[in-house]
Amino acid sequence: MPKRILSGVVTSNQNEQTVTVSVERRFKHPQMHKIVRKSKKYRAHDENNQFSVGDTVRIQECAPKSKTKRWEVIA
Repeated sequence: MPKRILSGVVTSNQNEQTVTVSVERRFKHPQMHKIVRKSKKYRAHDENNQFSVGDTVRIQECAPKSKTKRWEVIA
């Protein structure tokens, strides 16, 4: 099964080797027929602490690295 890849914006990099990425998705509401924006935060593994707040990154599913990290930054 292929691993999911999402793109989002880094919102926090305060923890060691971890970044928080906010991923926004848009969809059409089934009843209102209006475009709705929803966002979700993911904690991703950043091995070299190379990303800072505001960077656009891509994250990929991986095996659990800690209690909350199930994603890793690929670019």
